[in-house]
Amino acid sequence: RRSEDKSTYKHVYAGDLVFNMMRAWQGAIGSAPSEGMISPAYISAVPNEKVYPPFMDYYVKRKEMIEQINSLSYGVTDFRKRLYWDSFVQVKCKLPSLTEQKRIADTIAEYDQIIVKQEKELERLKNLKKGLLQKMFPKDGESVPEIRFPGFEGPWERYKLEELLEKYEDPVDTPHDGYERLGIRSHARGTFHSFVEKGKELEAAKMHRVAADKFILNITFAWEHAVAITDEDDAGKLVSHRFPQFSFDNKLRPCFFKYLMLDSKFREHLELSSPGGAGRNRVLKISDMLKYKIKLPAIIEQTQIAEFFDEIDNIITFHQRECDKWNELKKGLLQQMFV
Repeated sequence: RRSEDKSTYKHVYAGDLVFNMMRAWQGAIGSAPSEGMISPAYISAVPNEKVYPPFMDYYVKRKEMIEQINSLSYGVTDFRKRLYWDSFVQVKCKLPSLTEQKRIADTIAEYDQIIVKQEKELERLKNLKKGLLQKMFPKDGESVPEIRFPGFEGPWERYKLEELLEKYEDPVDTPHDGYERLGIRSHARGTFHSFVEKGKELEAAKMHRVAADKFILNITFAWEHAVAITDEDDAGKLVSHRFPQFSFDNKLRPCFFKYLMLDSKFREHLELSSPGGAGRNRVLKISDMLKYKIKLPAIIEQTQIAEFFDEIDNIITFHQRECDKWNELKKGLLQQMFV
């Protein structure tokens, strides 16, 4: 339980340089943004007239500075590492004039404001998508969703996955001269590809070629929602028997199931269908997975729903790339504007 005694806590003011003596080597150091209290595990320093605090905040968080702080920290293991005051004052830094410090800090702060704005918009869009996924698919006990596009009516039909999915296989001899392998990210975050060099291939005699528009999953990590819908970029990549693929019945569009499978209830079902211990000891029982029940509208409504969420995903991807771009620009700026 956290102690209620604050008698050993220290007062700090905006602009004071503060660091966690146990975590400074990991980057837990910076300029205090406002007045407050810090625990005894923290050390504070008051910058003199040669230092513009916002500049120092950016300066001490640079990779080069953290590496220097790490080299001056003491401890047998990372868990026991400490940066003491006597060592901290040995940290070397090069400062320009106060005027230049302010110009540099203000320039980087402008980038930070853009990044924060982009991140807030990205978070807003993700929350919007999450909310719409809940409202545009029927809740438990309901046969229609809360929100529906104009022109559609009537109840959604209930099916088991075993009525809509059929095992798909395209076995090939395991290549011995290198090949492209497909993997699946956990939490339904799509597929990725990697190249398997000659001599590092699986010992299995057979592998399986991936086709587009298939439901694919990793039976070892299905409990962690390692599922995806394949596309043309995935087609032709190879997987082991632990990555079964399924074709869709003509009553279910792959692009619609891509969003339906995001449902937390489906993940819970995958967990329940994966008996065993943690990690690789949990293997999905496909027969149990296929008992899962879903509700479907007509194909034309499935298509419109999928296209709607595809557009939201495109906007989310755009803002994610904008965030990444501005973070990279800031990273480059930090390298170019500091000695």
